[in-house]
Amino acid sequence: MNSKILLQIVHEAIAEEFGGKKIDKEGYYLLYPTLKEKRAVFVTINKRGGLRGCIGSLVAHRPLLEDLIQNAKSAAFKDPRFPPLTKEEFESKDLEIEISILTPSYELPYEDIEDLKSKIKPNVHGVILSIQNYRATFLPQVWEQLPTFDSFFAHLCQKAGLSGDCLKYHPRIEVYEAIKIKAS
Repeated sequence: MNSKILLQIVHEAIAEEFGGKKIDKEGYYLLYPTLKEKRAVFVTINKRGGLRGCIGSLVAHRPLLEDLIQNAKSAAFKDPRFPPLTKEEFESKDLEIEISILTPSYELPYEDIEDLKSKIKPNVHGVILSIQNYRATFLPQVWEQLPTFDSFFAHLCQKAGLSGDCLKYHPRIEVYEAIKIKAS
């Protein structure tokens, strides 16, 4: 799939909320049939290098075009960590949009923390950590900010609402990879 087209769709989805023209879904499907494939996508918005919004799907449950549109709008306007994106921010040169197209996740069985450490691939694996009703994920690019196994998993545990040492409770670990598409 053409990276420029995917980024264009995200831009159009956000612009549509500010009164821009409605996205021509049928036109996109006609020109790019692969947009009909069910894919899981995350849309990340950064502002001057800092996170401004990030929402996505861990499981492919709708066509790529629909997942892009919904997650672009959610990252811009519904990420509970941030106020909705303003038109001024959107039109500024301060934003960078990133799309991550995820591969299907799979459980990574492990015996103990050392075994998990030997199986995790930093900068390759995105990780879903879950234990009871607690769950969180980090995309593969989070390794850039948290480059060590210990810091990555301590923060992931905390993101899930658990203590930073939650690996000692042997949570379920699933991994996936992502195709990253980025533009300023």
